[in-house]
Amino acid sequence: MQQKKRILLLATGGTIASRKSDNGLKPQITPEELIEYIPQVKEICDVEAVQLLNLDSTNMEPSHWKLMVHAIWEHYDDFDGFVIAHGTDTMAYTAAALSYMVQNTKKPIVITGAQKPIDLEITDAKSNLIDSFLYAADDRSQGVQIVFDGKVIAGTRAKKVRSKSYNAFSSIDYPSLAVIQDMNIMRYIPMLPYEEEVRFYEKLDENVFLMKLIPGIRPKVLKSIFENYDCIIVESFGVGGIPQSIAEEFYRLCQEHPDKLVVMATQVAHEGSDMTVYEVGHNMKEYCRFLESYDMTLESVIAKVMWMLGNYDISSCDIEEVFYHSINYDLIFGKNRKCN
Repeated sequence: MQQKKRILLLATGGTIASRKSDNGLKPQITPEELIEYIPQVKEICDVEAVQLLNLDSTNMEPSHWKLMVHAIWEHYDDFDGFVIAHGTDTMAYTAAALSYMVQNTKKPIVITGAQKPIDLEITDAKSNLIDSFLYAADDRSQGVQIVFDGKVIAGTRAKKVRSKSYNAFSSIDYPSLAVIQDMNIMRYIPMLPYEEEVRFYEKLDENVFLMKLIPGIRPKVLKSIFENYDCIIVESFGVGGIPQSIAEEFYRLCQEHPDKLVVMATQVAHEGSDMTVYEVGHNMKEYCRFLESYDMTLESVIAKVMWMLGNYDISSCDIEEVFYHSINYDLIFGKNRKCN
């Protein structure tokens, strides 16, 4: 008889662990109590639990990602997989960040949560938790994924697209890796074993600014942004470009601050950027040192830039080679150059 896998539950708060308070839902349920709500998990694996954080995920910060990585690293040799109970609002950011901060992990790191607290009679919390432990205990699972509403989504491809419904997450421009139904895992994407050893990163550069374009945007804040941030991610319209209302000042500041990194992303959820299409995008190449998000999700762009700037000296390495190297399915249709 095969020995049961040992899975570590890292609880961080979120709706799944919330109870009603005078001011609304608040994380109060302990990880041990979470496990008590799903007694059938004992048939799947042996579970131990750690209360790592107890936050509404709106309050999640990069420093908390570092705590998760440190906990996984510290317990990596003692467990066969990890399940992180997390709030849904920033879950896609955390999944993306952990995809870069824990690479080549043969042991699965599963992130899940719920739209309803686990102590309610009608809730998605129990099924999401059970599915997550089932997936984490499976021999063929590896890497960082979100398991939610019966779908297994690569950590870099998830986006919360519904604020209340149980099917809150979609896999953007990439198939779900698997679905889980009636305690069966049906895999769509075969996982090739990682050839390299697991690698942990705990450094991040949080000095990143996301600038969302709106029609009629004016340049008055640009100077402060360029002076105070290491990277400016432009959340542009469509396939990407700089509007005429800010173009002159934007390009002037690019030349005045050549050490700053500019990343062109898009507000459109699907199909990504392509700055070669229109003049407003093409002109940027003449003035700025920039990268382009292509088909990456915005959450992955933000997390990847923080990881990249925290661990590489962009003045002495090929920053394009690092950024365009695909990690955990984050970049499929872009340059996808290999990084050694």
